[in-house]
Amino acid sequence: MTTADLLPGTVRALDLALARAQATSRLPSVSAGLVRGGRLVWSGTRGTTGIDAPTNGLPGPSTQYRIGSITKTFVAVGVLKAVEDGLVGLEDRIGAHLPEIDALPAGGIGHLTVGQLLGQASGIQAETDGPWWERTPGGDFAALLPLLGPGALRHRPGTRFHYSNVGFAVLGELLGRLRGAAWHEVVRTELLQPLGMTRTTLRPDGEHARGLAVHPWADVVLPEPEHDAGAMAPAGQLWSTVEDLARWSTVVAGTSGLLSPATVAEMRRPQSVDDARNAAWSVGYGLGWQLWNVDGRRHAGHSGSMPGFVAMLRVDVESGDGVLALTNTTTGFGDLPATLLRTLAETEPPLPAPWTPRPVADDVLELVGPWYWGPAALTVRSRADGGFDLGGLAGRGRASRFVRATDGDGWVGLDEYYAGERLRPVRGADGTVSHLDLASFRLTRSPYDPDADVPGGVDGAGWGSGA
Repeated sequence: MTTADLLPGTVRALDLALARAQATSRLPSVSAGLVRGGRLVWSGTRGTTGIDAPTNGLPGPSTQYRIGSITKTFVAVGVLKAVEDGLVGLEDRIGAHLPEIDALPAGGIGHLTVGQLLGQASGIQAETDGPWWERTPGGDFAALLPLLGPGALRHRPGTRFHYSNVGFAVLGELLGRLRGAAWHEVVRTELLQPLGMTRTTLRPDGEHARGLAVHPWADVVLPEPEHDAGAMAPAGQLWSTVEDLARWSTVVAGTSGLLSPATVAEMRRPQSVDDARNAAWSVGYGLGWQLWNVDGRRHAGHSGSMPGFVAMLRVDVESGDGVLALTNTTTGFGDLPATLLRTLAETEPPLPAPWTPRPVADDVLELVGPWYWGPAALTVRSRADGGFDLGGLAGRGRASRFVRATDGDGWVGLDEYYAGERLRPVRGADGTVSHLDLASFRLTRSPYDPDADVPGGVDGAGWGSGA
């Protein structure tokens, strides 16, 4: 167990939650950690790994576990980094980069976009047609190709969430082609080395846990097989540790420096949502990352499972707090990750950053304050990043965050109704801002200001009783 700057009561509560999960879920071993401010502030282990080792089978934060589908996040970030480098586009057809897919008989997946594959919205079948790929050695990409022709699609692309391991096998091949090396070598050089993740590998290396199945009705275990999944490996083969995944959590938190802030925001934006059973979605998928809507708070990360292992990486996007959990059993650890993250938030909520005065550009300062869309009251407030927020008074009205347009022509909305729309301040003869031109609307300093350019004009009688 390691701790840093946590109160003894918090550490005791976290240790207790871990011990209870190991006992009640009958976990052979479990290794977990919490990240705050980009560093591991608590880690704990329980049980034995099932392999004789210098530690006598006792796991630690550097003990490797298979992380299953968390592997997909490495593939996705590798592809997004290639997008930033201009090697591929999210709207590119996959067949344009993997021509052998285009050479398959009509009805295959060549028309699918890279973005659809990353967002689990491609409609490709979930699993392979052959033996259970997670428990049997796999072939190369040429052996996978027949699955990508006619009959590969289960749903119309772009219309619904459909989790596909096969789709990420294709993305792994794409990543390798873009960089001219095997996908896992690209991950190592482009992602792992810059973050100092020396204990994340394609196969187990050094101290690691043995994958086990726990009998449902008796306290006995059965070893699960471990192998190279070949072309399917990008869907779930990597091994890692709590310490390494703590570093990886900074990618989804947006503090790693591997991706631009704009790419991180796009990565965490829902591309598809799993709303089949609920009117309001609780689970979705971004560009290679799972998303959770937890009481109005966005969490991002990924779960992982392979025979003998279950893993979780999850970050509260607003606070940046993250949780990591690894176990060597096929059936998993229940709600342990959510419990650990909630315990940290409840027992030691982070202190807000202190307020300090800051400079505000003159062209922002002249916009702050009340505005009106017709009779609806709105407000403009400056932000620390140099932009401003437009929102309704008392929470009503259309809202958006605005940043400077890259071409210098006004401001551009980042989200909600005005995402991508242009806002231009319009000046009067005296040089002051008369009104704001926003997507054909006019925002004025008073309701239907007669001195502003209000479409349709303003009744000359002005405001009155209507009599």
